[in-house]
Amino acid sequence: MFAFRRQAILIGLVVLLDQVTKSWAVSALTDGRVIHIIGSLQFSLGFNSGFAFSQGQGMGPLVGIFAIIAVFFLFRAVRKATTQLSAAALCAIVAGAIGNIADRIFRGEGWLHGRVVDFIDLQWFPIFNVADSSITVGACALIAAMLMEARSGKGVDTTHES
Repeated sequence: MFAFRRQAILIGLVVLLDQVTKSWAVSALTDGRVIHIIGSLQFSLGFNSGFAFSQGQGMGPLVGIFAIIAVFFLFRAVRKATTQLSAAALCAIVAGAIGNIADRIFRGEGWLHGRVVDFIDLQWFPIFNVADSSITVGACALIAAMLMEARSGKGVDTTHES
């Protein structure tokens, strides 16, 4: 139960941070405003109706349905995770997916017709957001957990029961 509570808090905090920063970006970066931070890092507003790196523009509803199904299976994997690292990694992926699904649901006309808000711009990499970062960090941590567990003889059980 305690582990579930920690996982729910982690997911909730990441989704909250993602949505707060996206709301800030939508209000502060209008009319092409760009805020330079340091080096090539800047904040500029972008919208994505497709998936990673703006691929599949116009496929928002299909991408959204796939993401919802993926979150369902990822939740099941979190419950079966064999280490804290793999559980935290899966929670980060789930949180990022939920953050972007929320945009698709609430930032558009009609169910899953919204566009994902992106605003973190490195100028040499596709523009992204906190949810995207959470998914990426979670995926890297999950790979690390799997490698460590393989070395120790434990496995990450990401299968599901029928």
